[in-house]
Amino acid sequence: MTTHTAMSYDQLPIIDLSAAGRGPQARALLHAQLHSAAHDVGFFQLVGHGVTRAETDALLTAMRAFFALPEADRLALDNVNSPHFRGYTRTGDERTGGARDWRDQLDIGAERPARIPGPGEPPYWWLQGPNQWPAALPGLRTAALAWIDRLSAVAHRLLRELLTAISAPAGFYDPVFGEHAHPHLKLVRYPGSAADGTGQGVGAHKDYGFLTLLLQDTVGGLQVQREDGRFHDVPPLEGAFVVNLGELLEVATNGYLLATNHRVVSPPGATERYSVPFFYNPRLDARIDPLPFPHAAHAPGVTTDPANPLFAEYGYNELKGKLRAHPLVAERHHRDLLTPA
Repeated sequence: MTTHTAMSYDQLPIIDLSAAGRGPQARALLHAQLHSAAHDVGFFQLVGHGVTRAETDALLTAMRAFFALPEADRLALDNVNSPHFRGYTRTGDERTGGARDWRDQLDIGAERPARIPGPGEPPYWWLQGPNQWPAALPGLRTAALAWIDRLSAVAHRLLRELLTAISAPAGFYDPVFGEHAHPHLKLVRYPGSAADGTGQGVGAHKDYGFLTLLLQDTVGGLQVQREDGRFHDVPPLEGAFVVNLGELLEVATNGYLLATNHRVVSPPGATERYSVPFFYNPRLDARIDPLPFPHAAHAPGVTTDPANPLFAEYGYNELKGKLRAHPLVAERHHRDLLTPA
C-alpha cells in the first residue's frame, strides 16, 4: 500500500519481544510490527528481551577493564597472531570499504579448537579456533562467553518470531544453528575523532549473517541508511538492543527482508564511545535454503553489488568479509586466499 504521509526518521521502529507471551492479540500486533520493520527498514530497537541490567553491567564492567589495560597487555592479544581472526585489533588496523576504521576492538567467538582445512576442504574452516584472552582479566572470558550464550537465546527467539511474522515456518532455520553455530562478539571502543578528520568510526557496510544485536552506550554515532537513501542517526534507547538483519536473511527471502547499510561516525574530539555488537550466525558449512513464505512472489531480488557478492554457504560469506576487513591477518596467514589486485 502506498502512503503519502511523511516518513519520520527520528527513531527506528521499537519492537517489544515480551509481547509474544501476552496473548494472541498482543502477539499478532508484534508480528505486524516485526514484519514492517524487517521488510521496510531492516533495523529496529528491541525491548522486552529479558536481558537484565545486572547481566549487561557485568559485561560492560569487564569490557571497560579490558580497554583500561596497558597497551602492551592488549597488544599481547593482537589478532595478527591468530589465523582465526580472533583477538585485539589496534585502532586503524581494520578496514571497511577499503578505508581505515577509527576504533580498537576485541573479537571473540565460540570457544573451540582450531580446525585447519585439509586438502579439498573449504578455506572458511580457518574461522573456527580459540579466542585470545588477557591473563590479567580472567573475568572477561566468563562475562563474554556468558553474553554469547545469553544473546544466542534471545536471537533464536527473535528469529522464530520474525519468520512467523512473515508467515514462514518458525523453525525452518533451526537446523543450521544448534551447538555448531558460529556466533561472533565484538567489544569495541571508539577513541574519538582521528587526527586527519576523516570521521569514519566504521564505514558503511552490511553484516554477514542472520541477525545482529547491538548494545550501544549513550554517546551515539550509529547511522542507518533509510528509505530516502540518506544516513540517519539512531538515538540510543535505554535498555534496548539495536537489531539489524544480515545478508543471509536477504538471500533467504530473495530480498524481501532487508540487509541495510549502516555506519558509525566517530564521536567528537577525545570522547570515547563503547559498543558491543553480537552477530547471530549459523554453522560455517550451513547452506541457506530459500525460505518458503507467501510473500515470496513480491520479493524484489537480492541486492547486486559486484564488490560484495553474497554466498548462500555462510562460511564463504564471512570469510569474504574477514579477508577484506583485516588485511594484516590476511597477508600473514591467508595470502593464498587473496585475490590479486
